Amino acid sequence: MNPTAIKRINRALAYLCLIVASAFFMIPFIWLLSTSLKPLTQIFTFPPEWIPRPILWSNYSRAVEYIPFWTYLKNTAIITIVSTLGVIISCPLVAYSFAKLEYRGRGLLFFVTLAVMMIPGQVTMIPLFLLFTKLGWVGTSLPLIVPQFFGVPIYIFLLRQFFMGLPDALREAARLDGASEFRIYLQIMFPLAKSAVLAVALFQFMGSWTDFMGPLLYLTNEPSYTVSLGLQQFQSQKGSEWGLLMAVSTLMTLPIIVLFFFLQKTFISGITFSGIKG
Repeated sequence: MNPTAIKRINRALAYLCLIVASAFFMIPFIWLLSTSLKPLTQIFTFPPEWIPRPILWSNYSRAVEYIPFWTYLKNTAIITIVSTLGVIISCPLVAYSFAKLEYRGRGLLFFVTLAVMMIPGQVTMIPLFLLFTKLGWVGTSLPLIVPQFFGVPIYIFLLRQFFMGLPDALREAARLDGASEFRIYLQIMFPLAKSAVLAVALFQFMGSWTDFMGPLLYLTNEPSYTVSLGLQQFQSQKGSEWGLLMAVSTLMTLPIIVLFFFLQKTFISGITFSGIKG
């Protein structure tokens, strides 16, 4: 067998394995979508029925009426977008300073950043809650937004790895042309790190969109609830309405799927470069 045929067979086997693996990952979402369209009597039948009979699109309209879904969605979108913006502003700037700037104490500060990454969130939960209580922020969305403007250690680490892979010759050439360090960062280095920054932004978007513990701790008024917290309230009040619960869960999941679908190439390239550079 010639090498070309062997190469094609290996590629076909690789694609087959990927298709099978992706099917396993798709099963939960397909079941979620299927259940969201079923009548209650069909959800717990055995053997399970994958195709709803009849298809109840009304589950979606009923679900968004049972809870103030659009208010929860607006709150979630505001928190997610603003916190993601905070990450985009703060994390690349700090990462660039760790990767390219020479100043006293840089190594110590980076060591502290790495150390913070290793502290479990449960350890800082109570001190942060007490801090935000003294600031008068509990009951508002500020505890879920403001900290992102001061940097997130894991994102800083990933972006530092990317910046370390960019050639210093670019900085030197810009400096010879009279550019300041901030201008070099803003007009040269930041655009080159676009794929890594977008990957980090997508991480933050997904984490903030699906966050449950943060809203549970800090949001005390129902009009300020996010969708994840609203889902928990829905389940506690109307837990028997599984079709409606799955409908709301599907609506919550769709934005992330759509976003990842359009940004998957940038996301994968950003993660790849962040992992191998430096």
